[in-house]
Amino acid sequence: MARTGGRTMRPAWSGILLVALLLSAVCAPPAGPAPGTPPVGAAETPRVSSSPATQPKTSPPAPPAASPTASRPLLAPSAITLQEFAVTRGSGPHDVTPAADGGVWYTGQRNGTLGHLDPSTGRVREVRLGAGSAPHGVIVDGDGVAWVTDSGQNAIVSVDPRAGDKVTVFRLPQGTPNVNLNTAAIDKDGTLWWTGQAGWFGRFQTRGGGDAPAMAAFQAPRGPGPYGITATPGGDVYYASLAGSHIARVEKMTGGASVIEPPTRGQGARRAWSDSKGNVWVSEYNAGQVARFDPVANAWKEWKLPGSALPYSVYVDESDIVWLTDFRSSAIVRFDPASERFDVYPHAPGGNVRQQDGRPGEVWGALSAHDKLLLVRTR
Repeated sequence: MARTGGRTMRPAWSGILLVALLLSAVCAPPAGPAPGTPPVGAAETPRVSSSPATQPKTSPPAPPAASPTASRPLLAPSAITLQEFAVTRGSGPHDVTPAADGGVWYTGQRNGTLGHLDPSTGRVREVRLGAGSAPHGVIVDGDGVAWVTDSGQNAIVSVDPRAGDKVTVFRLPQGTPNVNLNTAAIDKDGTLWWTGQAGWFGRFQTRGGGDAPAMAAFQAPRGPGPYGITATPGGDVYYASLAGSHIARVEKMTGGASVIEPPTRGQGARRAWSDSKGNVWVSEYNAGQVARFDPVANAWKEWKLPGSALPYSVYVDESDIVWLTDFRSSAIVRFDPASERFDVYPHAPGGNVRQQDGRPGEVWGALSAHDKLLLVRTR
């Protein structure tokens, strides 16, 4: 019994019982599967840590990067599901890119192959790239040809599915040392641009023609570090330097590069991706941040990811939503620039998802440590 205003109050047991019965009726789950139930074979929609980012870092001026405010975990939107696909054991899938036929290409860094996954059947086929191959990145051109940056062969390698997966190896210019080839991007003119972590970048004229040599290599202005690379809709090319903690705009006519410094020193710019407006998004691995460089305004913004993140890659989808991979928390991180909100989607522990790429409604990555590909369905 409780006391109120000096009087002893007897609880109204019948009223409490009635309320309890009403609440149990309202909260009872509906019969049958709930709307948004993931499809058969898809991982159950994980719980997601959602939080808005506050006071992003800008340049100029550049206040400290924002830490998202803590919030209770929420269920992920029902449209988001994660699904894993096993590939060849021991292949070490590294980078991925959608194939023209609806499948997905991936580099088998440990077994010197380019793999192809058919998500509708789970079937995998592999293409041997050559002796000593250790492929890192892969992209696809407008004709559906896959282009591989192969650090083992110190070459750009093409695989043409129109010709029965024909393999062609294009060596770097004679006298060029092993540049530790990393990633490539194709600009709007069809020129392929590549990075080498040993301190190089270069171009390859995939379609021939013109007066420039088909393959050219240039030394990066600040030495080792060139890693991720991206081409904007307007045709500009930028690379990210992990060791140099900067990005650089490639001077396409001369083969030079202009260094652009992010606000945070030593941030470890690892991967880069352009959005539809030509802004360059950068995963800052050492700083646990995502950054955006606006070339028109010549200005930066940086946002701190939730927790003590190690953001490896960055990808911008068809809606200009930003996706990152967090090595430390084994998660895919979604960032909405409009609301400045992060959503975190855990995946298999220690999966080490590296480069991402996608097509409308799909974001792909590779669980390198588990010999699997990971699909994030966004609708």
